[in-house]
Amino acid sequence: MDEASWDRDRRKPGRRPVRARAVPLTLQIFAVLLVGLLLGSRRGFAALALYLVEGASGLPVFSPSPLGLHGISQIMGPTGGFLMAYPLVAFTAGWIYEHTARRFAWAALAGFAGEVVLFAGGLGWLFALTHSLSLAIEWGLYWFLFAEIIKILMAAGFAARWNRKLSPQG
Repeated sequence: MDEASWDRDRRKPGRRPVRARAVPLTLQIFAVLLVGLLLGSRRGFAALALYLVEGASGLPVFSPSPLGLHGISQIMGPTGGFLMAYPLVAFTAGWIYEHTARRFAWAALAGFAGEVVLFAGGLGWLFALTHSLSLAIEWGLYWFLFAEIIKILMAAGFAARWNRKLSPQG
């Protein structure tokens, strides 16, 4: 998005423009999935809720914002929907994995379900900021898909291996 279109969008009534790269590609969701898969639903939710409190209070725990946002403003910015979904992502992935055989396929399915929750929150938030579903999908989904598949598979592999090592047969 060039500066001219940024200025044009900023002046439209009812629109809060978001730069196309306002949502960075990070490994945070890999860690969120691991927290859910390894700590379980309740402890994973609690850990990620505390993470949000730390970030909101200004501690530098979030990935750097391309827009220069920090603390609570980062949670209220373009990445806010993704950040606020983190506890629910950990809970979802953890709950599914807790209630199934602790194998790779189930961990991958739990990770996929967590990603669905993540993108529902993130895209919903971007839609609220941009008032455009197509922009929300373009900025918050398309360029993430391949990387998210890799993150799901890596987290599932790590969790399955970890649980195999901790099992009495392992």
